[in-house]
Amino acid sequence: MIIIAGYTRTDAEKRDGAVEGFKSMVERARTYDGCLDFSISADAVDPTRVNLFECWRDQATLDAWRKVARAGPRGKPREVAVSLYRTDKAEKPF
Repeated sequence: MIIIAGYTRTDAEKRDGAVEGFKSMVERARTYDGCLDFSISADAVDPTRVNLFECWRDQATLDAWRKVARAGPRGKPREVAVSLYRTDKAEKPF
């Protein structure tokens, strides 16, 4: 399983537009074979932060998705703090 998680920062007045610009990509990713979860969302506390979370079945699926992802038009973020994690196990947290 591949997890990509983190955040970007943009100007506060541009954040909601940046999130909206990814709406189509999020919708497509969630129906893509091998996508277990996909979210790009505005942070509830920080008006400059856009949170990113992706969960993919495996590397091959992620590689295939990246070839067709086509994000919408967007500006360059001020900061990017995103990491890719690999795991072979998932379990219920509670």
